[in-house]
Amino acid sequence: MNIRKCLNFIRKLTPYNIQKGLKYLKHFGLKEFLIRLSDRVEPEEVPYGPWYEKHKASEEELAAQRGRNFAVQPLISIVVPVYRTPERYLREMIESVLGQTYPNWELCLADGSGDAGSGELRGEKKEPSAGSGKLRGEKEELGVGSGKSRGGKTEPKSDAERRRALLEEYARNDSRIRVLILEENRGIAGNTNAALGMAAGDYVGLLDHDDLLAPDALYEMAARLQGDDRPELLYTDEDKFSEGQAEHFQPNLKPDYNPDLLRSNNYICHFLVCARELLARVGGFDGAYEGAQDYDFILRCTEQARGICHIPRVLYHWRTHAQSTADNPLSKQYAYEAGRRAIAAHLARVGLEGEVSCKKDFGFYRVRYHVSSEPLVSIIIPNKDEKETLEKCLASIKDRTKYRNYEIIIVENNSKTDEIFSFYKEIDGRDSIRVVYWNKEFNYSAINNFGVRQAKGSYFVFLNNDIEVISEDWMDEMLGHCQRPGTGIVGVRLYYPDDTIQHAGIIVGIGGVGGCMFTGMKRSHSGYLHKESLQQDLSAVTAACMMVSRKAFESAGGFEEKLAVAFNDIDFCLRVREKGYLVVYDPYAELYHYESKTRGMEDTPEKVRRFQSEIEFMRTRWISILKNGDPYYNRNFSLAKWNYSLRAD
Repeated sequence: MNIRKCLNFIRKLTPYNIQKGLKYLKHFGLKEFLIRLSDRVEPEEVPYGPWYEKHKASEEELAAQRGRNFAVQPLISIVVPVYRTPERYLREMIESVLGQTYPNWELCLADGSGDAGSGELRGEKKEPSAGSGKLRGEKEELGVGSGKSRGGKTEPKSDAERRRALLEEYARNDSRIRVLILEENRGIAGNTNAALGMAAGDYVGLLDHDDLLAPDALYEMAARLQGDDRPELLYTDEDKFSEGQAEHFQPNLKPDYNPDLLRSNNYICHFLVCARELLARVGGFDGAYEGAQDYDFILRCTEQARGICHIPRVLYHWRTHAQSTADNPLSKQYAYEAGRRAIAAHLARVGLEGEVSCKKDFGFYRVRYHVSSEPLVSIIIPNKDEKETLEKCLASIKDRTKYRNYEIIIVENNSKTDEIFSFYKEIDGRDSIRVVYWNKEFNYSAINNFGVRQAKGSYFVFLNNDIEVISEDWMDEMLGHCQRPGTGIVGVRLYYPDDTIQHAGIIVGIGGVGGCMFTGMKRSHSGYLHKESLQQDLSAVTAACMMVSRKAFESAGGFEEKLAVAFNDIDFCLRVREKGYLVVYDPYAELYHYESKTRGMEDTPEKVRRFQSEIEFMRTRWISILKNGDPYYNRNFSLAKWNYSLRAD
């Protein structure tokens, strides 16, 4: 821990934070609490605060945006459920909307405080206020909805009067601001629906009553809505900000639409904008999911949206303050349970069978998909010599695999020892094992394609001979995903023998062509926003252990035999994705990979030439994704690191 981080941590040891920490300690237990604490105080390789200041829109950029006239200028309605919001927070939120560089918006505020009459407030037409558009804030775990607009004790009349006067002032001064005073609190869902009822926009954006929009938030939305092919759902990156706007921190830099990640966590969250037509199809917020009403709404929107657009810019700022987190997070268990039910309802609507459970980290979930029938799975293992390594791999499959309907095809390629051929004689034809022989020169792609031609299964597991099974349901986990319509490949979480991460999915572009994420991180940690431990869709996974449906394999044409050694798994995954299939990373299928951390060094001229030719092949074939960035990553992350560090430029 560096000096800056240490001092910052000590500064935050307020009585409130100490009390909050004790509650987390009770929830997680000492070991897991210390792991999460170390993740929080570990120094950032690129500190976010200065990075944000450097990358936010400059005053010159904002001025240029104000002067631009789009060919298409959709009306964007910003809907806000208000509930006893402190006057300063409410004013700052409204000012952040007034400070937008895109002018064609309306702000619809439904006040469900239930303390002063009812009816809609409208103002006379005046010039829009310039507003400051500046930022502030701090917040809890990034999960389901914030739960801010719930009922409570009777509010002092003076506070209610000041808030009513503030709303009347803004409605008078700008006709784009509309206020509806509700007779009673209808809960977050009901208050939001009341605000939605006022909205006349072509698109509708959701804003919490004490959060802030960056001044270019609506401009960036409008820029994506030019032309004929307009997405119906848009979302942006976000961060948190401390009281008094002193510090921006904990950015949520998101991937493009990622259905399996969305079933693990409401990663889309803020800032969300949806088309009026989409809103009409899905309906408004459902009070049955109070506390996770936004999660349920987002899931329903993604099911029906014609086009989903992610804008990789931090355009929403989530306020953190004692009032928003003073309650014990465990007392909001209803919100996390509501999130679990929202995912379960979503699975039912899209025709998937699975059990949803809450993870220990608040607002994060696991889906265990059901395996239908018992299709034959063909495990294909290339092998050269390495009798003890292969024997250990086979023993772990036999002893630790709950799923029993599988066959093992060992593809012998150019072994030299008598020991391995004697071992082949012992195992061939026993325990569903077959040994087949590849007599040509080594070519990983060709060897596996040859193995597939010998396979009888509906699903293939490509497995290195230096793999050892850990979790007995590893094959059930993979098969549950792979049987889903639209899923082609499933990858797993691999560890080195010292219990550090070897593979937690692959990001295209890392290290030049593609690289494994979180390599070398301790197994007990879960990485940036728990990404290492969450089911999610990725562009690629390693063929050291991957499951592929026969249909997807044949559709893509198998492994590319021009890639004899390197990148053949990345290329294969990308071609499967081109055919419209998902590539899923499942961290609950866990195995050891006894590959040396230094293995793969290109230490001869021949190997160097071969490696360079394979790099050039990948750069030529996949220039688009290498140039534009992996859609399951974020352009704001570094390609020189594998731990979701910010890019340094």
